[in-house]
Amino acid sequence: MTSPSRRFAELSMAQVRERCSADSVAVLPVGAVEQHGPHLPLITDALVAEATSAAAVDSYGEALDLWLLPTLGYGRSVEHEWSPGTLSLSTGTFAAVLADLGRSIATAGIRRLVLVNGHGGNSSEIQTMLRDLRRAHGLLTFAVNAFPPPEEDPFAGIEQGQGIHGGAGETSLMLHLRPDLVDMGVATPRLPRGLNKNTHVRFGGSVSFGWLSDDFGPDGFLGDPTQATAGAGRRAFDAMTAQLGEQLDEIARFDFTHHLAGPAF
Repeated sequence: MTSPSRRFAELSMAQVRERCSADSVAVLPVGAVEQHGPHLPLITDALVAEATSAAAVDSYGEALDLWLLPTLGYGRSVEHEWSPGTLSLSTGTFAAVLADLGRSIATAGIRRLVLVNGHGGNSSEIQTMLRDLRRAHGLLTFAVNAFPPPEEDPFAGIEQGQGIHGGAGETSLMLHLRPDLVDMGVATPRLPRGLNKNTHVRFGGSVSFGWLSDDFGPDGFLGDPTQATAGAGRRAFDAMTAQLGEQLDEIARFDFTHHLAGPAF
């Protein structure tokens, strides 16, 4: 027998009242529509966030009372606004959309909201909104990234921390999920290795710096997509789905009152 749909938007109003409760977990994939170099489609971040979220909800939805919300495909992509094709929300608009969606989820009687983020440029605003939504509506709010676990990065030695946008890992995921949207014929390496000579001002260093994706070249990507394979993408996607399942399991059980009731140490 087919399990009932865990897609929130496929429910009727009466079904929301019947099937959703304070114990339910709303899962919102958040992505972006932005340039990813000449070899990947604009929808890459939104597609990866949605696919990972859907796979986790399909696997764990019944056990954990998960509900998959429609993907918020647009994000804050200021670093890519120079490029034709990028559809970016302003910081204020992005925050307002998250605020409105959080209010609506609270109105549905759901207490837990998880933002599954597929775009690094969204991260700071999402972190801010976790507390704003908690304060405004009493929601338990969480953010996770739809990125492969570090131990699942077979390209670390090749890219040396530079494959942050359109690199081998992201291209591998797309070769697994939607190979029809990938053009490996135009994939080339772009690795600003001079940046790694710095001790602090570098990707992953102790000093953050403002950057735009065309600061490192006119094609707007960083990494070596020529190393990408569909097999690596499949392994990364399976690891991402399993990790998200573990995260959602803990989220479904998390409650401040419960944890405060335990021993101090």
